[in-house]
Amino acid sequence: MRVHKSSFGSGLCGALAAALTLLVLHVATAAAEEHASPLAGKHIAFLVGEGVHDAETLVPLGYVVNRGAKVTVVGTAPGAVDAYNSDIQVVVDKAVGDVSPDDFDGLVIPGGRSPANLRKHEEIVAFARKLTEAGKPVAAICHGPQVLITAGVLDGKRATSFAGIADELREAGADYTDAPMIRDGNIITSRLPKDLPAFCAAFEQALLSN
Repeated sequence: MRVHKSSFGSGLCGALAAALTLLVLHVATAAAEEHASPLAGKHIAFLVGEGVHDAETLVPLGYVVNRGAKVTVVGTAPGAVDAYNSDIQVVVDKAVGDVSPDDFDGLVIPGGRSPANLRKHEEIVAFARKLTEAGKPVAAICHGPQVLITAGVLDGKRATSFAGIADELREAGADYTDAPMIRDGNIITSRLPKDLPAFCAAFEQALLSN
């Protein structure tokens, strides 16, 4: 995984993203040193498309890498995609057609405008569906659950998200709750960047217990 450009954007959103990243990476680095990389041997896929949210990508990515996991950024095609909320670019390592769900121990779906773009591609949706149905930890934040809605895996599940897609979750059969983080089985959902610490910790625990 490579990240292009150095700025997190201007103003409050950029400052928040930078502060969250520094905070979580600092905690994760210290924890990794203390606990000898508890996620060593785990391979995590990040589903990323055009218009991704910078902090919702970089914070969990940094967290799992600092805990010893390997990360592959998966998308519709290799190459750089732009964050919608800053001038950060994230480089997609592999196209979804070039990887198998069997290669991964877990999946993270960041928010922003990326999920609405990714859900249009059946290969992406099938990839998320197969990982979820295999019982592997799947974590989606903000608009990330849109991919899981299209995959049809949220019926009867408790879940949360950005409030603007709450009705979509309900229509998909999910029990929507406005909470910082909800874990129902192997599915973890959160609402906003401020919920990232709980989101990251829950994903790690799911990986360790899987």
